[in-house]
Amino acid sequence: MQTIYLARHASPDWNRKDIPYHLPPGPPLTPQGRLEAAALGAFLRTANIRTIASSPLERCHHTARIVGDTLSLPVAIDDTLTEWQPDESSGALGRRMWRIFRDTWEATVDQGHQAALLLTHGGPIMELLRRLGMSDKVIEQHRVYDHRNPVPPAGVWQVSRGHDHTSWELSLVFVPQVA
Repeated sequence: MQTIYLARHASPDWNRKDIPYHLPPGPPLTPQGRLEAAALGAFLRTANIRTIASSPLERCHHTARIVGDTLSLPVAIDDTLTEWQPDESSGALGRRMWRIFRDTWEATVDQGHQAALLLTHGGPIMELLRRLGMSDKVIEQHRVYDHRNPVPPAGVWQVSRGHDHTSWELSLVFVPQVA
């Protein structure tokens, strides 16, 4: 079964007010974030991932490098996966995320791979879940993590085709449990 994993970056240094949050490089990971990224890599070890693409922001790229090292895979940086920009509408963000999701899905199918990982941010994941058919009510029920994100730092949504091959199956499959 084809699957795309949508992962959020691990915990960054929220106290770094001297670095713009939405522009590269953005704040770095904390020691806790590095532990979360390692837990994410361990979780994905059996997922049969063949492709990892990451936002260019340091918190994503560093998370992706840790996961890539665990899986012995290279990491491709893709600006499409960047943070929600201040002047970007939710519709524009959803379209941007849909394009990379669709292209990744098609490439995964064409190459005969079973899974790919898109490592991005909470807002982009939320808008992509909406584009994939998740209702606002269900999204709202998941917005319980920091900054009202629908996924925790280093958390993962799994996306696969429904049994009817027309809908998407969306599941929050990983919430890191690190001390």
